Amino acid sequence: MATFAVSGLNSISSISSFNNNFRSKNSNILLSRRRILLFSFIRRRRSFSVSNVASDQKQKSKDSSSDEGFTLDVFQPDSTSVLSSIKYHAEFTPSFSPGKFEFPKAYYATAESVRDTLIINWNATYEFYEKMNVKQAYYLSMEFLQGRALLNAIGNLGLTGPYADALTKLGYSLEDVARQEPDAALGNGGLGRLASCFLDSMATLNYPAWGYGLRYQYGLFKQLITKDGQEEVAENWLEMGNPWEIVRNDISYPVKFYGKVIEGADGRKEWAGGDDITAVAYDVPIPGYKTKTTINLRLWSTKLAAEAFDLHAFNNGDHAKAYEAQKKAEKICYVLYPGDESLEGKTLRLKQQYTLCSASLQDIIARFEKRSGNAVNWDQFPEKVAVQMNDTHPTLCIPELLRILMDVKGLSWKQAWEITQRTVAYTNHTVLPEALEKWSFTLLGELLPRHVEIIAMIDEELLHTILAEYGTEDLDLLQEKLNQMRILDNVEIPSSVLELLIKAEESAADVEKAADEEQEEEGKDDSKDEAVKAETTNEEEETEVKKVEVEDSQAKIKRIFGPHPNKPQVVHMANLCVVSGHAVNGVAEIHSEIVKDEVFNEFYKLWPEKFQNKTNGVTPRRWLSFCNPELSETITKWTGSDDWLVNTEKLAELRKFADNEELQSEWRKAKGNNKMKIVSLIKEKTGYVVSPDAMFDVQIKRIHEYKRQLLNIFGIVYRYKKMKEMSPDERKEKFVPRVCIFGGKAFATYIQAKRIVKFITDVGATVNHDPEIGDLLKVVFVPDYNVSVAEVLIPGSELSQHISTAGMEASGTSNMKFSMNGCLLIGTLDGANVEIREEVGEDNFFLFGAQAHEIAGLRKERAEGKFVPDLRFEEVKAFIRTGVFGTYNYEELMGSLEGNEGYGRADYFLVGKDFPDYIECQDKVDEAYRDQKKWTKMSILNTAGSFKFSSDRTIHQYARDIWRIEPVELP
Repeated sequence: MATFAVSGLNSISSISSFNNNFRSKNSNILLSRRRILLFSFIRRRRSFSVSNVASDQKQKSKDSSSDEGFTLDVFQPDSTSVLSSIKYHAEFTPSFSPGKFEFPKAYYATAESVRDTLIINWNATYEFYEKMNVKQAYYLSMEFLQGRALLNAIGNLGLTGPYADALTKLGYSLEDVARQEPDAALGNGGLGRLASCFLDSMATLNYPAWGYGLRYQYGLFKQLITKDGQEEVAENWLEMGNPWEIVRNDISYPVKFYGKVIEGADGRKEWAGGDDITAVAYDVPIPGYKTKTTINLRLWSTKLAAEAFDLHAFNNGDHAKAYEAQKKAEKICYVLYPGDESLEGKTLRLKQQYTLCSASLQDIIARFEKRSGNAVNWDQFPEKVAVQMNDTHPTLCIPELLRILMDVKGLSWKQAWEITQRTVAYTNHTVLPEALEKWSFTLLGELLPRHVEIIAMIDEELLHTILAEYGTEDLDLLQEKLNQMRILDNVEIPSSVLELLIKAEESAADVEKAADEEQEEEGKDDSKDEAVKAETTNEEEETEVKKVEVEDSQAKIKRIFGPHPNKPQVVHMANLCVVSGHAVNGVAEIHSEIVKDEVFNEFYKLWPEKFQNKTNGVTPRRWLSFCNPELSETITKWTGSDDWLVNTEKLAELRKFADNEELQSEWRKAKGNNKMKIVSLIKEKTGYVVSPDAMFDVQIKRIHEYKRQLLNIFGIVYRYKKMKEMSPDERKEKFVPRVCIFGGKAFATYIQAKRIVKFITDVGATVNHDPEIGDLLKVVFVPDYNVSVAEVLIPGSELSQHISTAGMEASGTSNMKFSMNGCLLIGTLDGANVEIREEVGEDNFFLFGAQAHEIAGLRKERAEGKFVPDLRFEEVKAFIRTGVFGTYNYEELMGSLEGNEGYGRADYFLVGKDFPDYIECQDKVDEAYRDQKKWTKMSILNTAGSFKFSSDRTIHQYARDIWRIEPVELP
């Protein structure tokens, strides 16, 4: 690693002398000299030669006598050089007033010091990639839930010790300084956290890859918990700047909306007019673990040039009009997932998605052209570029790539379509119908007129493929296929397809007519004169008959396949992804089977080779080593090395020590210390005081009905009710003390989810102040759940709830993090739970609930009025309705669990069905927890069995099976 020593600063030994000396003239001179040293020291040119052999697992450079290229001067920094670097940035990269060195300033100076090293490796990585001209993967995602960067960067660079020592000399602890960093508000849930884990693994494994996203100024929202439940305020993560990002003012691209399509004399289309904005690149370095490879997360921010400011309007007092255009441009990157109930909200979301796609594709193409030099071969584009769409949000990169290739670069439709299909791939993350995006055909046509034309061309290609596969004989079958598979739903059939259908119908009519005539002819016993007379039928009459028959065929086809006037015209984005991509993957084995058998079954039957599974994973660096250092030291001791950080199969070696009393003692000690951190977090965030001796039972995830926080809190209410019915001695004998912890955000417009948050907090307010219950039961909702909160809660958790309705969770990744940290899971056979249970052992997973293949039948049973709810479930609802948890009216919440049909009713997520099995399974949890030796063994076996769920394994599979890229190791 490279770092920079500063002559003349090492003698400063205290904060007071540091501040005083920084004010002195001599120190300024010395620091000015250091600035010169800094930039002259960064890189010394040396030579190497490059090899690029496709069959090699790794592509490496070799030293040669050539004067091309570079390498890095590397030496291992110590705390003294790190201290000098921090002091330098405190003075010469100031974000705060001089004379003070308090926590915020300490954080920024430390981060900027780390960034120096990252920039060296970062620049070297991409200079090397440019020279190698390797194939590169580009990961497009609307979310990247990075969390804090400081400890992760220092840990990956192997500099935790030197930075901790340096800050200690300045009077601070590394942990306290790290806590000054706000979480980057670039995501919300598992989708964004997965993307961030993937970036970490790409860098660690030396894969040439980039991430692309948007730079949200205010994030999703900051969650406040008040007496009224959840309230939302804007995130403030950028208010003091972001030391990890570098704005690239020289890298910007125009992004257009609205306008019209013009066709030139040569037939080439041009998208003209409309509104133009500018997308500017902000780059964030992503370091790999113990490697020089440092890849890039490029975030786009939107703006307009200063000329767009209407100075005349401003001087006339019309200030709103003066900056109206700028605000329209800037608001695209204000908020993640803006409310889309209104037309304006829908338009803004589409603008966000297109901005991500357009700016990223322009950037990718510019890089391809630069690397190609003067001889650009577009057929080689898929050999150099792989584009991965993380869910349907980046779908517009498909028509955007086609638009650029055809309209800007002059390629034919056939060539552009083939290139696009070989370049893009799609990861599906959901089976929920509302999450499979559908956009208004009209809105899309107004906002992106050229793209709608291109999507229509793709739809036409699909229709011809369907006709070729299924023929035109059975129109009912064909109609069924088109209804399930079309990209443009309830939109006019293309004329080329319509003509084929009409011709087929006419041919069928002619065959039928000929058969009828033949039958009539056979049945005739007429005279020769009559036959002659029939042959001389007036030709004009025959023509009229044919004309009527043709009109009847056209009318029939249009009636069957034409749009319905009362149905909306929509664009199915997931269908567009499946049709256009060369690979479609699910994110857990059960999810991928559902994708093939249900969600995209018709496409699977047509293109089975496209469909794959890539079970999700999490980075063991952030999610075990850095957030749980004490347990990590124990794992390293018992497995013999820290190799498990990059080879998680080594974790399985813990199995042979699971009964060892010494290991169990160390394991429990680490867990106990982590629980104390949770106690402090809860006190800080909520004011509640909880006992570390209780079982810590945690459910932290986005609030959604299918994730069934409602089932959890109903189980807690049942537990509380039973406690209240018992004597103190009976309670202590029957129940294990529990602290039940919730965390997660409900979308601002998701009213039912916000009711669930309100209900949880109301239950907590009652239970936590009940003197009869005391420490036997506490209910805590931790506000503003984010990565940093998770990094405290997960290491100290003992039971984690992953209790979604079976078949509705694609994978989940928090279940992997909990298991990796030795937390036991209670859950359904849903998402990655299935595979986790297989790996950790059935006896070390608390299973309950209906299975995925039963769900449809259970809903049908409910609709037919045959479901009989368990009396204990009815008892809980009745108890809630007594008002024991306050005066708030929970009838809408209760009503969703009642009735047999209707929107928002009939218990669609089967809370009532699974409730009895759930509370009985919780009794088994209590029983197991009482035997701490057994529980600790189960905990160890969970960590040992979690080895499969590293994002390193997942990325290796993406690289091999979808992207077809190889590791590239820097010299």
